[in-house]
Amino acid sequence: MTKELDATVFRNGFLNSFDFVLTDCDGNCTAVLMMLMAFRVLWNRNEAIPGAKETINALQDRGKTVIFVTNNSSKSRYEYHRKFEMLGFKASVVGAVVVGFDQHVSFPKLVKTVSYLKDPDCVYIATNVDEQFQTDLKHLVIPGTGAVIRAVETVCGRTPILLGKPAKFLYDCIKHQYPDLDPSKGIMIGDRLSTDILLGKSIGLRTLLVLTGVSDLDEVERCSNSNSENEQRMVPNYYLPSLADLGQLMGVIQ
Repeated sequence: MTKELDATVFRNGFLNSFDFVLTDCDGNCTAVLMMLMAFRVLWNRNEAIPGAKETINALQDRGKTVIFVTNNSSKSRYEYHRKFEMLGFKASVVGAVVVGFDQHVSFPKLVKTVSYLKDPDCVYIATNVDEQFQTDLKHLVIPGTGAVIRAVETVCGRTPILLGKPAKFLYDCIKHQYPDLDPSKGIMIGDRLSTDILLGKSIGLRTLLVLTGVSDLDEVERCSNSNSENEQRMVPNYYLPSLADLGQLMGVIQ
């Protein structure tokens, strides 16, 4: 059952229950599509979500290891580092980048892709399976990387090796850099049930859904009532309207 992370939960040792944080950043798209997106965990477009910077920096100041994880392939890790600095987040250069989304996908590209995959020795690697992008325009739906991945799967009949969230491969990369991480002392923060929360649950982390992006409480309720084991695993432990609410509980935001 998902609980709101309120003052009572916070006072009952919430901060002491974890040593490290995995947090999503933004959506998986190019700069052009970002103008239409409504992905909000740490920032929206080129502005930090109010209170997100203060909350993340305060967690670091209190000794928490904060690791930024994203399926977004629109920037290199160095560009990400510059963006973190520009928006006031404390961050070092991230250790790996997964590349994938192509807004210029075409039929010739699909033909070339599935033709290569006809060779059983050709490795099929997928970055992520995000279904769609949320936008500020209610009537507009933008297909995500998952739409292209599924099209290729349908033609070639092969399942890819998945690198991005929610695949465990991403956490294996993190463990390589931070070998002493204990999943029982970690928490995953994100805005999408099918990637962020599912990744956290798959590797044994507690999970915190922020309601400033893709998923909402209606989706949480649907997953809670589902007979699907996979959807049950998407149900977060906690939720908050935004990261700023955690900052308020920590006393760093008024």
